[in-house]
Amino acid sequence: MCSLNLSTMDLDDDKRAKRRKTQTEEDDDDHHHHQPQPTAMETLPNEIIVDILSRLPITSLVQFKFVCKRWRALTQDPVLADMHLSWKADGNDSCLILHCDFPIRNQLYFLDLSAHNQDKDKVKRLYVPFQATMPEFDVVGSCNGLLCLSDSLYNDALYVHNPFTMDCIELPKSRQYSDQELVFGFGFHPKTKEYKVVKIVYYRNTSSYSRARRTVYPQSDVQIYTLGSSSWRSLGKVSYQFVRRPSEALVNGRLHWVSRPRRYHPARRLISFDLADEQFREVPKPDCGGLNRCNFHLSVLGGCLAAAVYGNYGKLEIWVMKCYNVNESWVKQFTIGAYMPKCLKLNLDRHRPLKIWKTGSNGKVVRVLCLLNNGEVLLEYKNRVLVSYNPKKGKFRDLVFHGLPNWFQTVVHTGSLNWLNTVH
Repeated sequence: MCSLNLSTMDLDDDKRAKRRKTQTEEDDDDHHHHQPQPTAMETLPNEIIVDILSRLPITSLVQFKFVCKRWRALTQDPVLADMHLSWKADGNDSCLILHCDFPIRNQLYFLDLSAHNQDKDKVKRLYVPFQATMPEFDVVGSCNGLLCLSDSLYNDALYVHNPFTMDCIELPKSRQYSDQELVFGFGFHPKTKEYKVVKIVYYRNTSSYSRARRTVYPQSDVQIYTLGSSSWRSLGKVSYQFVRRPSEALVNGRLHWVSRPRRYHPARRLISFDLADEQFREVPKPDCGGLNRCNFHLSVLGGCLAAAVYGNYGKLEIWVMKCYNVNESWVKQFTIGAYMPKCLKLNLDRHRPLKIWKTGSNGKVVRVLCLLNNGEVLLEYKNRVLVSYNPKKGKFRDLVFHGLPNWFQTVVHTGSLNWLNTVH
């Protein structure tokens, strides 16, 4: 009787063991069945994924990094950042940063003009991480997705900032003078692969006295900072007096400024600073006769150095240097007639309509910004209106966007994933 019961118990144990094994196998099958299958994107080789992503606009890439950890790691790959920049450099995919210093605190806005962006609210406010410590700032320059900004109140702090990755560094302090005037530049040289900030300080002894209408700063000091280094370097003084505004054009690794006329040298000059050998050089001017006056400015059109010269009756001529540093390569590419945007008509004197060319900030009302993908020229009027000019039809078109600030300074920008730790 006892042996029978033991045999029965052994059979029951065998049945329970088989049931447990069957249940375990079923659980394993269910677990395998419910595991997420890799997407088609995830099965592609890494180099193909990087190539696909490099062709996307910056607004899509910024959203892309929030999908998963692997995709976030991809957006931090310097290879992707370099490929993305190379695609943008080949075209005129326009992206604008709007610097607004009205009414009180400075703000940065982003405006995407590319055709793929169908978002009605194209103007978006950007987060400025250093705004608490530097509420008032000037934009020194934009290069490869990086912005350089300076303190406009105390002339002390300098930041380099990627507005899309939120990456930001404060530069070391440089030498200050009690009575000074500053001219900045920011750029990258493709051969040395280095980013540099140029700070030209014009200063004078506080004990000196001048009866001139404009304060004269007889002494100068050129200071250079290379991103990734520990301190600034001094190159000594410069023999040119530049107009007090940042470099307006970065071409072939060279920053460009316009010199001020002097008593015995009234002609204005185009001066470049090579970021590789750190030398100033004079650049030949176009033979248009207008560059000796103050009513002109520099820009970059299609990767070439350009000079916008204001003539009589509100006419604007745009000269482009097709082959850099070759005097004969200057050509008059565009001639733009006088135009007054609709929203500015109520604010201007009807009896002096042609004065609009010479009464804005820095002595001008209209600035040439860049060429758009459709071949039109993008203009900024009186820090208030963006206008597109069609050179084939000779027609103007006011660009209206929801959320556009009332007052702004436009900076042509290339949105990128450039990380500051990759340029050190």
